[in-house]
Amino acid sequence: MSRPDVRQGRGAPENRTPTRFGLAVREADGDWLDAREELDGELPPLRTTVTVEKPKTIIARNVSPDVGFDRSINPYRGCEHGCIYCFARPTHAFHDLSPGLDFESKLFAKPDAATLLRKELANPRYLCAPIAIGTNTDPYQPIEGKWRIMRSIVEVLAETNHPLFITTKSDRVTRDIDLLARMAEKQLVSVALSVTSLTPEISRTLEPRAPAARKRLAAVKALSAAGVPTTVAIAPVVPGITDCEMEEIVAAAAEAGARGVFYLPVRLPHEVAPLFRAWLDEHFQERAGKVMSIIQSLRGGRDNDPNWFSRMRGQGPWADLLATRFNIARKKHGFGDERIKLRTDLFKPPQGPQLRLF
Repeated sequence: MSRPDVRQGRGAPENRTPTRFGLAVREADGDWLDAREELDGELPPLRTTVTVEKPKTIIARNVSPDVGFDRSINPYRGCEHGCIYCFARPTHAFHDLSPGLDFESKLFAKPDAATLLRKELANPRYLCAPIAIGTNTDPYQPIEGKWRIMRSIVEVLAETNHPLFITTKSDRVTRDIDLLARMAEKQLVSVALSVTSLTPEISRTLEPRAPAARKRLAAVKALSAAGVPTTVAIAPVVPGITDCEMEEIVAAAAEAGARGVFYLPVRLPHEVAPLFRAWLDEHFQERAGKVMSIIQSLRGGRDNDPNWFSRMRGQGPWADLLATRFNIARKKHGFGDERIKLRTDLFKPPQGPQLRLF
């Protein structure tokens, strides 16, 4: 049965106030909810709002052994794609906002990102290493069409011959193919397109405002044809919902000309777990218990495993089964397991009003 407060075309089935930081919680009164439509009418459409953010720096650092980069840039906070499984949702709690609907409708943009990046790259102490973009929220989400912050960042990196890893689930990345192709000629860029499901009925609820899988695969084909090394990320794999499509996605990646493929089991940190459970109850009630049982098997009996090394792979027989199936499909379609390496020796710091003194 559909919930009366679910917003059509949005991912999260609720907008619960986070409690990890001691925020006040307001509970809706059931008697009022029974008569809400009679009193107030239907819920108005949920509009996306964008707030300008003015950070002092733009490059974020990490020391995680689970990822192959130590620095990243997030042009936006929040993501309108509305993917229910997004592990970045809890970051909205730091703004006293809900990781639910607020995360996908109350967005933050950093229009000064390129200026800040140019300043940080010009620092004499800066040591060049690949920057990852899209590892938290998608830099090519719909608002990029207007704000073009990602485009301005790529322009700076192309100008300075700085290596770049991009992760996205949007075909909007092809709008920057002119810059990316030039960077690819110098081994300075790699793009990963996330393809979670090839089934439109599943994608419409799992990631409601992200481009269709066919558009993402078309982007893989276009980027590959332009010489941009591109991989397909089956990320995340949701057991009991999308894991049956793993082999089909690997085959589609090969057909689109991807250079590599990889997968990640679904992660449900902090507020993501209850949101995901509510989503299951809304869209897959008949198998909700089975799905969560498998996820807990992958995560050592919990909804989420936050530990380094195991959080990206999972554990137990289900993790072994996914790895076996993936490796068979990968080898069948000629994919190796080597990682794309980018050059760092071509980097040239940006030149501002005052030239560097050496």
